[in-house]
Amino acid sequence: MKCFVFICFAVVCSTIVNNQLLAQADTAINPVFKGMAWRNIGPTRGGRSLGAAGSPSRKLEYYFGAVGGGLWKTTDGGQSWSPVTDGQLNSSSVGAVAVAETNPDIVYIGTGETQLRGNIMQGDGVYKTTNAGKTWTNIGLKNTQAIARVRVHPTNPDIVYVAALGHPYGPNEERGIFRTTDGGKSWKKVLYKGDKAGGVDIIIDRKNPNVLYASIWQVYRTPWKMWGGGGASGLFKSTDGGDTWTELTRKPGMPKGTVGKIGVTVSPVDNNRVWAIVEAEDGGVYRSDDAGMTWKQVNDERKLRQRAFYYSRIYADPLDKNGVYCLNVGFYKSSDGGVKFDKTITVPHGDNHDLWIDPADSTRMITANDGGGAVSVNSGKTWTDENFPTAQLYHITATNDFPYHIAGAQQDNSTVAVASEGWTNKLVKGNSIKKGEWGYDVGGGESGYIAQDPKNPDIFYAGSQGALLTRYDRSTGQTRDVQIYPRFFSGEPASALPERWQWTYPIVFSPKDPNRLYACSQHVWVSSNEGQSWEKISPDLTYADTATLGKSGGVITMDMNGPEIYATVFALAPSFHDVNTIWAGSDDGLIHITRDHGKSWQKITPPDMPKNTRVSLIEASRHKPGTAYVAAKRYQMDDRTPYLWKTDDYGKTWKKIITGLHADDFAHSIREDITRPGLLYAGMEHGVWVSFNDGGTWQPLQLKLPNTQISDIQVTEKDVVIGTHGRSIYVLDDIAPIREFTPDLAKKPVHLFKPYYAVRRVQPAVFQYYLAKKADSVKVEILDAAGTVIQSFTGNKPTNPKMGEDDDDDEPGKPKVKLPTTAAGLNRYEWDLRYPGATYFKGMIMWGARPTSGPLALPGQYQVRLTVGAESFTQPFEIRLDPRLKGVTAADVQEQFNMAMKLRDETSKANDAVVQIRTLKEKLTKQPDSSANQKLKEQLSIIEENLYQIRNQSGQDPLNFPIKLNNRLAALWRSIESGDNKPTSGSYKVYEELSGELTKQLTALDKVIKSNKAVGM
Repeated sequence: MKCFVFICFAVVCSTIVNNQLLAQADTAINPVFKGMAWRNIGPTRGGRSLGAAGSPSRKLEYYFGAVGGGLWKTTDGGQSWSPVTDGQLNSSSVGAVAVAETNPDIVYIGTGETQLRGNIMQGDGVYKTTNAGKTWTNIGLKNTQAIARVRVHPTNPDIVYVAALGHPYGPNEERGIFRTTDGGKSWKKVLYKGDKAGGVDIIIDRKNPNVLYASIWQVYRTPWKMWGGGGASGLFKSTDGGDTWTELTRKPGMPKGTVGKIGVTVSPVDNNRVWAIVEAEDGGVYRSDDAGMTWKQVNDERKLRQRAFYYSRIYADPLDKNGVYCLNVGFYKSSDGGVKFDKTITVPHGDNHDLWIDPADSTRMITANDGGGAVSVNSGKTWTDENFPTAQLYHITATNDFPYHIAGAQQDNSTVAVASEGWTNKLVKGNSIKKGEWGYDVGGGESGYIAQDPKNPDIFYAGSQGALLTRYDRSTGQTRDVQIYPRFFSGEPASALPERWQWTYPIVFSPKDPNRLYACSQHVWVSSNEGQSWEKISPDLTYADTATLGKSGGVITMDMNGPEIYATVFALAPSFHDVNTIWAGSDDGLIHITRDHGKSWQKITPPDMPKNTRVSLIEASRHKPGTAYVAAKRYQMDDRTPYLWKTDDYGKTWKKIITGLHADDFAHSIREDITRPGLLYAGMEHGVWVSFNDGGTWQPLQLKLPNTQISDIQVTEKDVVIGTHGRSIYVLDDIAPIREFTPDLAKKPVHLFKPYYAVRRVQPAVFQYYLAKKADSVKVEILDAAGTVIQSFTGNKPTNPKMGEDDDDDEPGKPKVKLPTTAAGLNRYEWDLRYPGATYFKGMIMWGARPTSGPLALPGQYQVRLTVGAESFTQPFEIRLDPRLKGVTAADVQEQFNMAMKLRDETSKANDAVVQIRTLKEKLTKQPDSSANQKLKEQLSIIEENLYQIRNQSGQDPLNFPIKLNNRLAALWRSIESGDNKPTSGSYKVYEELSGELTKQLTALDKVIKSNKAVGM
């Protein structure tokens, strides 16, 4: 658990969408940019998981459900994991997993979350696979929204039980315990206790599968509280496979008073032994040794029943009658029947939610916690890592670094910053961050906003629960707490707090004044001295309804920490045009504006915005003063409708902009493109959408992105970045096709998009072009500023072959060139910024050099020319030097380029000589054999072997046979191009030596040829 991360929380809520959502998202996308793809950049850190399972017969096969990232599978015991439901689920929230013991190809999953944190995600029923996860089918219970358990009969995979909690935010009928006896073709509700209480646990007696134990929990959520316990909550038993049930809640020995959430398990060794972890005033672990007829409290430790609504899970050891596990923040085992849970099992992440143990081998298990799924094969002594990109981000920001980093706060973890591409070349706390690593934290904690100081890119301000606000200096690693009002709170209702700080409160800089830093409680605060002092510049900008400021938790257990703190300013947007204009939105349904930096505020709430609508994000327009966009949500009021508005007159009038969006896919974020006015991006519960007409209509921008919540969006100079709540961070690279899109563009036969700038060694030059129909051939030419062609590439296939598909691809040393593609739609070609390389000959093997890759182009202006048929199209682009370099001049790089070109040409001369010698020797071989011919071949071979190591036949032969002149030249070339700078003095010295040696060999070759004219040379 990280510093400032006190307990694990989830951020997001998922909902039901129609079954064609993903298919529509793929097919509806405009062909002009359909070929684009989202790229995941991490972090490779897991988010919350509530369900996990394995197979008794397949010892290396396990599954875990990511509550915002779908189902993940391993076939190597947890060493590597892959998502197996992408594109097949209409909800990314997988909360329960069950594998059929008799046929591990059959797997059932239940969607939605039942550990009711503040922002849980909703699901759309039960899915099934019959081929070990290759394909999935929704088999019903779509309106349950939240499923706690799926249990498969131990000998009949068609008999399945589901504990459905139901709608977290409102009453509904699809609650309780459900059963199917035909593999999900039909379902029967077998235990139901009303539209406000649902199933939260169920266990099958393995000795007698007709015996079932199940618990019902009465609970609900609103934006300002969770309230559980009492009412219909209770424990029940069936002895006829679920046809009839007997309540056990008041059996002798059970708690006398009100009960809440209950977890239950039965021993497979002795099925008379049943345990229950009961939320009650006198709750704890209760055990029955007569199959539930009488009970005894055996343990009342708070460590097992703290925060009962989030845990309350208990599991029997399959081979030990006295063995039982209890999950909570920690992971505990009892070996004396539940009296003492004195063994603490260390897991990779805290906050434990599920456990599967192999029924035949209790040393083998998988757990699910707030970091994902982890496997153990030694009874929990060690576990596999949770390094998969299922991180749940709240908000993200793009930094001013190059390449830019994306920083965000990760649920139940630290903040994190990851590079968008390439190397950061930045030492952070002594660690060099590379692509693929999870990055570094920037202060704050799991839930907050992050703001980078516009004046100093090493300074970050980050927040978290409990009003935490830190100033972090990346250059030193030092963190300072600069809270506005450092009166810490926990366990108190919002009504008791002088300042109400939401779990995720805004922290933003003014775009017009880099000295102004803002943060929000129910008031707006500003600091002009880096958090040393703060000034309140607003009244309470919320409804502050006392009915929404009370206690949270339930009849038995209170839970008050931050997510339920209500009536706060949840969104803040300082203007890009006027330093004194600020837009503010509350989580209870109000929008205000000030145009005099807080001296006065005007209420400008859209007339059709209902009370208790959470204003999720306000986007102040970069392009038009008076224009702003609003994303809002009411899913916590059991309303999944999308709410997006825009105003062009400072909020005097508003227009709802939701045309084209799905009616049950609610909004989290909206952003305006920084280059093209009227181009908008919306982050929804189930994906990302784009509008080209200022919100008039929307179309999906899913592009094979998995179903996941888009919690935030950032638009950069050339990319769109999304922070997801369950699948980490994605980048959509080079969005010129989107920015240049017009309805007429798709009608053009050919369109070449304007390229973004390239950066030596970091960003290649990317050329994107649209073809209305498949072309016979496509030529891409690179020209310098004077119009001279540098490189030319011609392709005649719709796709490039994969490595190994071409017969010659396996030849060591052969240059592998990707060619322009001819497919209808969007095509993409990358130039590595290199000039043509040195001459290549068949079988050439080099060590420590790659002479087929030419010198790196100089910074400057260039052109790309696309030729399709008889038509050519040209666009300018720029190559830049890496802006992070210090002390490197244009003259240095020019000198490096000049020498690289010389070395390329010298290497080519050597290789050309080898080719010439081999041609001559082949010609001599075809002539009548003579002593003169033999002597001539020997003379040529001597020169050839001085130029190239002819015994090289495989890639590492140069370790056995000494390299020769062409390899030394190419290696020097590689050396002087190893970084952007002028060549070293030693490079010049070695160049003169090698150049002299080459001249000597070429002179000798010329002499041999001239002296043997008589033999036909």
